[in-house]
Amino acid sequence: MTELAFLLNGTPVRLGAVSPVRTLLDFLREDRGLTGTKEGCNEGDCGACTVMVTDAHGTRALNACILFLPQLHGKAVRTVEGISGPGGDLHTVQQAMIDHHGSQCGFCTPGFVVAMAVNHLNGVTDHDTALAGNLCRCTGYAPIIRAATAAESAPVPQWMRDDHRDTLPRTPTSTPPEDADLAFAGIPDAVRPQTGDALAQWYLANPEGRLIAGATDIGLWVTKGLRDLGPVAFIAGIEDLRGVTVTDSGIRIGANTTLAELGPEIAPYHPDFAELIRRYGSAQVRNAATIGGNIANGSPIGDSPPALIALGAMLHLRRGDTRRDILLEDFYLSYGKQDRQPGEFVEAVTIPRQTDRLRCYKLSKRFDQDISAVCGCFSITVDAGTVASARIAFGGMAGTPKRAAAVEAALIGNPWDAETVASALDAYASDFAPLSDMRASAAYRMEAARGMLMRYLLEDLGAQIRVLEVKA
Repeated sequence: MTELAFLLNGTPVRLGAVSPVRTLLDFLREDRGLTGTKEGCNEGDCGACTVMVTDAHGTRALNACILFLPQLHGKAVRTVEGISGPGGDLHTVQQAMIDHHGSQCGFCTPGFVVAMAVNHLNGVTDHDTALAGNLCRCTGYAPIIRAATAAESAPVPQWMRDDHRDTLPRTPTSTPPEDADLAFAGIPDAVRPQTGDALAQWYLANPEGRLIAGATDIGLWVTKGLRDLGPVAFIAGIEDLRGVTVTDSGIRIGANTTLAELGPEIAPYHPDFAELIRRYGSAQVRNAATIGGNIANGSPIGDSPPALIALGAMLHLRRGDTRRDILLEDFYLSYGKQDRQPGEFVEAVTIPRQTDRLRCYKLSKRFDQDISAVCGCFSITVDAGTVASARIAFGGMAGTPKRAAAVEAALIGNPWDAETVASALDAYASDFAPLSDMRASAAYRMEAARGMLMRYLLEDLGAQIRVLEVKA
């Protein structure tokens, strides 16, 4: 068995008997007295608990409140206490926050500092996007953005580079290759399969088990729902389920590919999908959330399924040694129910290569880091002024992500103009019967969805319909 081990602010940590769903936030504050990491929302929304995590894939900001300890095995973690130097020297971003008066009550400040330090290390300068997951209600963002900008040109302190040299604390109990799929020592009901084959075997034998990659959804089951997850498999380390492969016929996306990784990979082929991903949660959430998890949880307001359905994506499922492929649109049967057998998991999704006609419109109360009220994705092909084909899918309009088959039928074969679009709007009632909830009323959702089709037409005809908010 493998002893759970990681670096914490440069110091090796080895843990024996711990709960597999104990969060890093609780461990830091209760077990190590590192109280700079704050508990705000406890669901990955506010960024007060932001920590820096380094592994073979680089350094990224993550939310400690929904990060389980086994997810950290072999990695290096830095909290706000580890951002300053060994001798107490302030990091460049810490000094900039002082110089530019970026802190007031101070509760959010540690999370901002850690996120800014990660961005500084990685050379990220789009601060409005990178800090959208850190909420401040006192100072406001202008001085914080000024601080981040002022720190851009400063060199990265050497102590911030040390974690890259050796992220895995070497221990006498380090797992040999032949035991790579065994459980953690002292942690019951938790395994860490290192290959897709090993996961398939375990899940077939434990179909009631939970698969945890980024935990951006399941983490809330624990922190908010106080649920007992039972047997769990931590699967983020399975490299053969990760990555994007582009061929002449398709773009295959491994289930373990994070949204942060997918965005730049998909941008050259479908930039609107990449922009939709940019508005998916926060940087901290995108750094953890996987495309497989976003598909498999079956949320009616998940943002990636409408885009994938509009692109005609094929889903690749595996159960034991058996694999099958289905259209993603057929995967969602009803609310909370997918076409997935016990012990079967999402292995990958493939987008057919095609001329890019995709446009995605996400409507939410906040522009950044908010759940969609309606998300509409359109891919309509026009030949000689006539609609030759149409794929339209929505989130937030039904109990599942759903294709607008009647609307498509009303468009195909007709001229691509405002009259055709206007005549197709009544077909929405055949496709959808949306609900009213805290995000939007049913009538608003229907009106918004209809407006998105007209928006697609106007944009396709060259109208300037995209308006971005004023940035600091």
